[in-house]
Amino acid sequence: MNQSLEGSCLCGAVRYTATGEAQRFYHCHCTRCRKASGTGHASNLFLKGSITWQSGEELIKTFKVPEAERFTNSFCEICGGRVPRFIEPYGVVFIPAGSLDDEPDLGPQARIFTGSRTRWSCDARELAEFDEYPG
Repeated sequence: MNQSLEGSCLCGAVRYTATGEAQRFYHCHCTRCRKASGTGHASNLFLKGSITWQSGEELIKTFKVPEAERFTNSFCEICGGRVPRFIEPYGVVFIPAGSLDDEPDLGPQARIFTGSRTRWSCDARELAEFDEYPG
């Protein structure tokens, strides 16, 4: 099912609309995703379709890990917020889910590269939950 998803970087300078069919949504625990996100895992949505930059495309910087076949990190040069990238050979938009302003129709399907998961990474089973900052 096709959908249109809007998103932006942390400072809002880079804005986008991704349109297409959500195919995969994973929480990835690999070392590269952890380093790029600064968290215990990265939440990544793969959308078969296209992306339109509403603003700030010229602010996007990209870093490809030299020894990695597929890993590339795209981010806003102002705030460092991760932004999507289009993977042309596959016609897929790779979306860091945290950059979305909309809720995708597809929810997370799996945790991947759990062999690289750190002990402190959240798994939603072991910790108390709060709607806001506890205080």
